[in-house]
Amino acid sequence: MAWKSRTRSLQVFDTEQSADTVEWCPVSPNHNILVCGTYQLQKGAGVEDVTPSRTGRLYLFDFRREGSMSPPLTELQRIDTAAILDMKWCHVPVSGKALLGTAAATGELQLYSLSDGQEGSCSLQTLSSLEVGAERLALSLDWSTGRMDSSDVRVVCSDSAGCVSVVSLAEGALTTLSQWKAHDFEAWISAFSYWDTQLIYSGGDDCKLKGWDLRVGPSCPTVTSKRHSMGVCSIQSNPHREHIVATGSYDEQVLLWDGRNMRQPLSESAMGGGVWRLKWHPTHQHLLLAACMHNDFHILHCQQALEGSGGACPVVASYILHNSLAYGADWSRLSLDHPAPCSPHATEPKESLTESRGHVRIQYESPTASFDTSLEDDAGQYIPESIAAPSTTPAAGPALNPDHDAPSLSCLLASCSFYDHMLHVWRWDWTPGEAQPESEQC
Repeated sequence: MAWKSRTRSLQVFDTEQSADTVEWCPVSPNHNILVCGTYQLQKGAGVEDVTPSRTGRLYLFDFRREGSMSPPLTELQRIDTAAILDMKWCHVPVSGKALLGTAAATGELQLYSLSDGQEGSCSLQTLSSLEVGAERLALSLDWSTGRMDSSDVRVVCSDSAGCVSVVSLAEGALTTLSQWKAHDFEAWISAFSYWDTQLIYSGGDDCKLKGWDLRVGPSCPTVTSKRHSMGVCSIQSNPHREHIVATGSYDEQVLLWDGRNMRQPLSESAMGGGVWRLKWHPTHQHLLLAACMHNDFHILHCQQALEGSGGACPVVASYILHNSLAYGADWSRLSLDHPAPCSPHATEPKESLTESRGHVRIQYESPTASFDTSLEDDAGQYIPESIAAPSTTPAAGPALNPDHDAPSLSCLLASCSFYDHMLHVWRWDWTPGEAQPESEQC
């Protein structure tokens, strides 16, 4: 048994500054809302001993596919801020509104609310901010609401001083509940166990993965693992499977864990690049999205590992059309209920796409192949995916059983890359069990 898997670029957006985090809104009816954050180091102009400033920008987009000849993303708002290192939406509405939290280079947690504007448009409004510590960078945050539970809305944040902070949200205001020194160096990541939000995981540049139980206090971790050989920079609890946690590291490994036994991971998958972010699919428990810095974006199928068979999780799809460090990535909850448009046959001459239109052709290269895609012509007109030139590379996959309620999938994703300051929106179509295995990227 094998699969048919295809990723297709829908739109590319230049963020002007280095892009490092991207998030789709999980709160209905705003699944069409996408945010992207940037981080730009501004060095002094030849002046010694001047602390460089870190600036950023928060972009708000609307995704709508109302016509094949129009680009799906519409920029609704841009907010100049301090550099943004991470951001997450609260998974549930608070006081009837979607809330976005950002971790800033000023050491602040910043909170925004999504408000409806004129003619159905939306905008972000500053709601609250909290400094987690002076002279440090806030590096990550996570909400306690990953299983769509609104009974206890809290935020956990990690910072460059190696500290972890737990923050409550009441009446729109952020209040620190506890803060402790968790790691010897930068605490790159912190995350709730979505099944028991008194449990927190953290990872740092000291190569340690730690677990904390807030009921007994943070004086001593309940778990300390040195299974990763380099800094731990990504952690996410699986919202569909109790006890399951995914971690990633600069050591280029994705580890899956059972939180009841952290002595040995369930599986270890080599990704070929530092694993900066991990995201479980919002509805399908076995799919894990990984942003792998120097080695692009990949989707892992984790079913066999979670069922105890061990071994590495197979990659069922890859998106390789970024030219720089793969940092931010996220799944959308929007339904793609119509099939992907048919591409021209692979033997169709590419000249037919360029004569009389003068497309700007962006060349993407990978270690194994190069891909062309035409995104707009010289007049700035959008070129829809249905006439983009495809490139096909056959690839077989191992036998896999998809989730029982998902014999095939069409997913919408977003990803961003750092030095080339690019945001990509793309779709993934997957049909397990195809007789003829095939993997495509356009």
